[in-house]
Amino acid sequence: MENTSKKEPKKAGLGQEIVGLVKTNIRDYMMYITLVIIMLFFTWKTNGGFIQARNISNLINQAGYVAVLAIGMTLILILKHIDLSVGYVAGFCGAVAAILMTQSGINEWLAILIVLVIGLVIGVYQGLLVTRVGVPAFVTTLAGMFMFRGLLNLALQKTGTIIIPNAGFNALSNGFIPDIPGVDLGFHLLTLLIGIVAVVLTIVSQVKARKNKQKYNFQVTSAPVFIFGLVFVSIIIMAIIWVLASYSGIPWTAVIVGVVLFIYNYMLNKTRLGRYIYGIGGNDQAAELSGIDVKKVTLFAFCSMSFLASLAGILYTSRLQSATPTAGNAFEMDAIASSYIGGTAVSGGIGKVTNTIIGALVIMSLTNGMNLMGVDVSYQYIVKGIIFIIAVAFDVRTRSKAR
Repeated sequence: MENTSKKEPKKAGLGQEIVGLVKTNIRDYMMYITLVIIMLFFTWKTNGGFIQARNISNLINQAGYVAVLAIGMTLILILKHIDLSVGYVAGFCGAVAAILMTQSGINEWLAILIVLVIGLVIGVYQGLLVTRVGVPAFVTTLAGMFMFRGLLNLALQKTGTIIIPNAGFNALSNGFIPDIPGVDLGFHLLTLLIGIVAVVLTIVSQVKARKNKQKYNFQVTSAPVFIFGLVFVSIIIMAIIWVLASYSGIPWTAVIVGVVLFIYNYMLNKTRLGRYIYGIGGNDQAAELSGIDVKKVTLFAFCSMSFLASLAGILYTSRLQSATPTAGNAFEMDAIASSYIGGTAVSGGIGKVTNTIIGALVIMSLTNGMNLMGVDVSYQYIVKGIIFIIAVAFDVRTRSKAR
């Protein structure tokens, strides 16, 4: 008798699986790859200046207001709308905050609360025009861009630039979280502890998500690839945390953006409202037929957008420690670009606020790095435009192939 044996198919090695995983999810990974390439390039061109602790802190503070705007814009774009007014809404709200503190003598925290309420009211006004009156979002917010630019100029017409002396307000985009009292180890201990907690929470959440997928027989990556991913992410988190800990710690801007990101990420992924937003973006008519109140959800998105625009105006004004007539110029473009670079679909229905943050970091890393290199502003706009169109074209092509 002849011995016969069936040859089992060879399992892909670790390297092959990683390459296959990258190819399959290239659309999701591309923004991270792009960010790494940009950071390595500017680190090289600035002889390490880009990656220094002071500049990383500065980059976080620079990106804060764009990240907040981009989170709100992601919701608008998922719903297949657009908001062109957010830049000057932010500039106007920042000017109002400055006037309340310097001319009316109002406490900075009360002034911030008033400005956030103003942002919410602006969102209600524009949202009602879109949902109840039926004016297209493009027209409504384009008109809003003109109106709030005019209001910004009127608010600062007599005084010009307003310098803000309030230390608490200015610390929002220039200050850092305090360290543990009585501890002096040569680095910011609380920042390091927060980084360790962040790594632990990341690992726990990813393990939990993997187990849930396995429970319902969804496909997951092999254990070696999964562990490799966790180790890689943990190293990146701790590298950034160590850079910040060796300087002055975590900026308050990062804390504010982190809180906003957590709230919106939870809302989009864990609540009924989030499912409604994705459903409307995918097919608004089908969503309406299924019982979703499309108008209410759309109104919420516009209220959310203007509220976050007012918060972005506060962060920007705090960073400059002044309100200027040019505040808000092209903010909406950075927010829209950040959302699309972060993978928000041009056709609507798809987008993640976590990826939008990476898009904001891409945009602001370009700005920061080119500033360090002394590149003229005109060329900066050209480069950002090229990166933007490449990102959107890549996203459109990969999505069409996936279909």
